[in-house]
Amino acid sequence: MASAGFPRAPTEHHASPTPATGGAKTHVAAVAARPSELPDRTKAPVDWRRSYQRRLWITDLLALIWVVYGTQIAWFGLGNAQISILQDSRLSDISYWVFSAALILAWLAALSWNDSRSYRVIGTGTTEYVRVADASLRVFGTVAILAFLFKIELARGFLLISLPAGILVLLLTRWLWRQWLVAKRYEGEYCARVLLVGTAESVAQIDRELRRHPRAGYLVVGACIPGESDGGSVPGTRIPIVGSVDTVGPAMRATDADTVAVTSTDELPADRVREISWGLHAGREHLIVAPNIVDVAGPRLHTRPIAGLPLIHVETPRFSTGQLLLKRAFDIVLTTLLVILLSPLFLAVAIAVKASSPGPVFYQQERIGRLGRPFSVIKFRSMRTGADAELTALLAQQGTTETPLFKITNDPRITPVGHVIRKYSLDELPQLFNVLTGSMSLVGPRPQIAAEVALYSTHARRRLLARPGITGLWQVSGRSALDWEEAVRLDLYYVENWSLVGDMAILAKTARAVLVPGDTAR
Repeated sequence: MASAGFPRAPTEHHASPTPATGGAKTHVAAVAARPSELPDRTKAPVDWRRSYQRRLWITDLLALIWVVYGTQIAWFGLGNAQISILQDSRLSDISYWVFSAALILAWLAALSWNDSRSYRVIGTGTTEYVRVADASLRVFGTVAILAFLFKIELARGFLLISLPAGILVLLLTRWLWRQWLVAKRYEGEYCARVLLVGTAESVAQIDRELRRHPRAGYLVVGACIPGESDGGSVPGTRIPIVGSVDTVGPAMRATDADTVAVTSTDELPADRVREISWGLHAGREHLIVAPNIVDVAGPRLHTRPIAGLPLIHVETPRFSTGQLLLKRAFDIVLTTLLVILLSPLFLAVAIAVKASSPGPVFYQQERIGRLGRPFSVIKFRSMRTGADAELTALLAQQGTTETPLFKITNDPRITPVGHVIRKYSLDELPQLFNVLTGSMSLVGPRPQIAAEVALYSTHARRRLLARPGITGLWQVSGRSALDWEEAVRLDLYYVENWSLVGDMAILAKTARAVLVPGDTAR
């Protein structure tokens, strides 16, 4: 469907290339002497991690005070309600005001112990949210167990309201902070300043991936290349070469880097990587080893230290029977609800299409589905009758007959009503019936025609391992603005790293893109 309209990454967020100076130490000193040439917006605070963690701690505290004491006042009023302790002991009854304070402190401590504010999980992914929910559930589980063991009478309603309300408010505040943090990262602030160490090819590859995901918060400020010491920049990038692998320490100080990312170990023996780690300041400087593999989601990665070796296990992508059944059940339930809710919209679009131009209301075309099986896709007609016969000539005129993503720029075949329903993706509503019949899914790779599939490379054919979707990862990541290789990369990532949570996230982004279509919606 339409693009979600994400902001683009800054186009110039690396330090400017430095001319050759004739030696690693001389070059590093030259870089250090010219800090003014670095863009000001890349000068993130040295202690941005601690500053951001303090902000999270304060808002967590305020959120819990509001939820816990708000629930207490709503449940008991402003009086001094007491917790009855039935067990024969020297303890007297405890005021709910004291208990609420203790609950807030325990909740805050659990959020800290569970590393929910760790710089490793903030800003991207779902781990931060999972840890917030996990810590909250553990606190209330502990309270329930203690109340049972010591026969303490706690008001169940107070606890049953505090727990879900507290989790929701905490998640909301974390989400709001994340939006602020991501906006700052798109400006080059609040990022880890990364020094890449490895071969020129591996450095360029990692830089491309980090540029593709600026919200992750990694800002490349320089590179140390084996055998290089004369400055310049890494071929194909704007990354300045600030030394060799023997000058990592001075290079970090020269570029104000706080993270070393080893991008390849071909010319770096294990002892050298270990020496680099020994030279880092604990807690302030960090080491990352980037394996030569991309587009692998977290659940497929498992680090298992064996005999002192940090082995990274990458699980083979597979759809279990349970996963297939879960995805199919999700499709059927949600699609049925959507068909019922959107039936008035179906009728309005059908009337508009029929009244605007001669021809049928619906358009059907053969597409290639899961495992290469053909099926007939249903859409509201957005083009004039006989448009398919004009496709070959238009592609030849545009010069894109050999690219398996047949898109016509400023397509003259689209009707006036077609432009509107395409912009808001209303032409694809009838595909909900394809989902109900099992030929498509709500989320999946884009269904393509046989002529496009015939141009697939070997790796691109892996897109056919999943049912095609009405929407998908590439649709919410740029749609018409993406080239073929990028679209394939996103679809393969989806196929090999599927999860139900991922489907929900894509559907949420799709809904936002439909309501507020970007410039790439056509």
